[in-house]
Parts: sequence; C-alpha cells; structure tokens
Amino acid sequence: MADKLTLDIVTPYGHVFTDEVDEIIASGSEGEFGVLPDHVPFLTTTKIGVLTYKKGSEVGHFFVNQGYAEVGPDKVTILADSAEKSEEIDVERAREAMKRAEERLKKKEEIDEARATSSLQRAVMRTQVAEKHKAR
Repeated sequence: MADKLTLDIVTPYGHVFTDEVDEIIASGSEGEFGVLPDHVPFLTTTKIGVLTYKKGSEVGHFFVNQGYAEVGPDKVTILADSAEKSEEIDVERAREAMKRAEERLKKKEEIDEARATSSLQRAVMRTQVAEKHKAR
C-alpha cells in the first residue's frame, strides 16, 4: 500500500513539476476528481482548470490547460497543453488577455467564437489560480 503519490506534470515544452504528494484534485472533462494513494487506475481528459496538490500541510496550485490525466495507484501523470504554478503566473498578462478575449467576443461576426471563448477561459482561470497563491 502506497502512502504517497508521484505527481508528474508535463507539457509539449517540457517537464513542469514532479514531486511526492499526499492528494491531488484536478479538473477532468467530466468534472473535478480527487486522487489519493492506492487509487484505482484510470485515464481521462482534462479541461482548463486548476490542479491542487497537498503535501503534508503544504497546498500547491497549478493552472492546467486541457490535456490528459493518467492515474495509477502510486502515480498521476498530467499531460497538458500548458501548465503554470500559481506563483509563476503573470497576473497582468492574464488580465490583458481576458480583456482582449472579452472584446473579441463582443464582435461576434468577425471572430472564431470557440477560440475566443477558450482564450477567455484560460485567462480567467490563470487569474483565479494566481489569486489562490496570494491568498495563502
């Protein structure tokens, strides 16, 4: 019986994070899911959201773009388009991206609405994840 999980977060740009943790909560495409050691294995798609891990009394947060999660009894691998640790998020840049996406969405006939909506979701989530770090 495992008492820890290895959390690996990987993007096309490289390895973002690896550590031994006690618990993981992530945004799956079918809803939020939590993983503890000795979890039953599964594979799922993830959506734009926050990934939270707990390690002892430490709580960490990541912005995670859409991708995949592979869960095993002692390891969780997140393969995402992008991922950022909460304290590394450039909040001003995220707010500017949010404003640009909102402006694009107001001009409905001139844009790719799905792309603008996705940009807005990413910007909002990045801002929320960064604020979680500030709240600590």
